[in-house]
Amino acid sequence: MFDKLIENLRANPRKIVFTEGTDRRILEAASRLNAGNFLGVILLGNPKDVKAAAADGGFNIDGSEIIDPDSYSGIEAMIEKMTQLRKGKMSADECRDALKKSNYFGTMLVSMGVADALLGGATYSTADTVRPALQLVKTKPGNKIVSSCFIMVRSGPEGEERLAMGDCAINPAPSEDELVEIALETANCAKIFGIDPKIAFLSYSTKGSGKGESVDLVKNACEKAKAAAPNLAIDGEMQFDAAVSPVVGQLKFPGSPVAGFANTFIFPNIDSGNIGYKIAQRLGGFEAYGPILLGLNAPINDLSRGCNADEVYKMAIITAALV
Repeated sequence: MFDKLIENLRANPRKIVFTEGTDRRILEAASRLNAGNFLGVILLGNPKDVKAAAADGGFNIDGSEIIDPDSYSGIEAMIEKMTQLRKGKMSADECRDALKKSNYFGTMLVSMGVADALLGGATYSTADTVRPALQLVKTKPGNKIVSSCFIMVRSGPEGEERLAMGDCAINPAPSEDELVEIALETANCAKIFGIDPKIAFLSYSTKGSGKGESVDLVKNACEKAKAAAPNLAIDGEMQFDAAVSPVVGQLKFPGSPVAGFANTFIFPNIDSGNIGYKIAQRLGGFEAYGPILLGLNAPINDLSRGCNADEVYKMAIITAALV
């Protein structure tokens, strides 16, 4: 999967900004990206501090651009642009103060086209990544929410198995319409990573076998998604065994184009989604890449504070691939 993504990045040069330029994990990933010469790197921070941290770790960041928010020559234009984007919700002085924070400054670099993508959150929360993105980059036309998915990859004797799972990280209790948006965005993301999406709306019920408000929620959302995207393979509501086992799927849901063959899973809420992807990761042997934020006008992604340098490197490639 990564070989193909890197090939595409070589053909389409892009720049990614890292908001935490002195973090050892970021610097190690930046060194690897520079060595690969397929993705431009911007590191935020005081140049002396960034270079000192890199030297201390033995990382070569000579190919990286270092931008210091405290001495950025384009700060006045950035403040003016940010004030316009906030439309009276923040004054120029408030924008100036916010831009002292790397998450806001980095997001504005993306908004102004200096960088194509952003990766942050190695030392701060998901909310601190999503909030500036919503305020400054905003959602795509037609989208009302930011959601997320995980790309799950497992190697086997027949090659890589890839799955997509959404939303496992952002929306605690999505409505019917939000589930539709999550499903369509997850399907689009799956395609980028070589998955031909077969989308299962998951539930504790298969085709009416169970009753309850959450069953109705999933069933109705599934029908709306089918109407919104008739060219996609979508079905539900269905239990997980019906989604992945051809025998069980066609027994419980005969004739379904998805039951037994699903590779893109839409969970009814964040509890089930988060639990589901972690079970696949810890017991199923899948590598989990994400959360990949969906629905924004530009690719901005969040790192786990427990991430390692290899995860930063791979998430940088994934994030840039979404441009």
